[in-house]
Amino acid sequence: MAFADAQLPAVIQEASCPVKITLAGTVVRGDAIGYSTGWKPALATAGSVIQLRGVAGESGVSGDIITGFFGPCVLGGDDRFSDATPGGAVYVAEGSDSGQYTQTAPTTQSDADTQVGVAISATELLITPNVEADHVHA
Repeated sequence: MAFADAQLPAVIQEASCPVKITLAGTVVRGDAIGYSTGWKPALATAGSVIQLRGVAGESGVSGDIITGFFGPCVLGGDDRFSDATPGGAVYVAEGSDSGQYTQTAPTTQSDADTQVGVAISATELLITPNVEADHVHA
């Protein structure tokens, strides 16, 4: 089996640095979020890269004010994640999977391939938002 992110609302088991933000896109609790003309789902795809800056603490749509977490977060213990490889790297997904996570490093030129966390178990992820320099696959 391979890692899967069903993008259902995640259980946030631990989280730090909560901040109220206004959304510019639709998110589900636990989604990777970033900033590009507003707070919206993160995405690793070339041409539309939105680097992960935090984790959505609540589900919402554009214009909603939600809590975002900008420090380490433990997500899982529910049906959102399955078959993760414990100890394996976690990245923001590419393609049309906005806000989702993957254990497959993006390899397309100009995709964002910054590691954003690590799998703790088959169903739990530790996400560590980074506000420093990002990496794009050359």
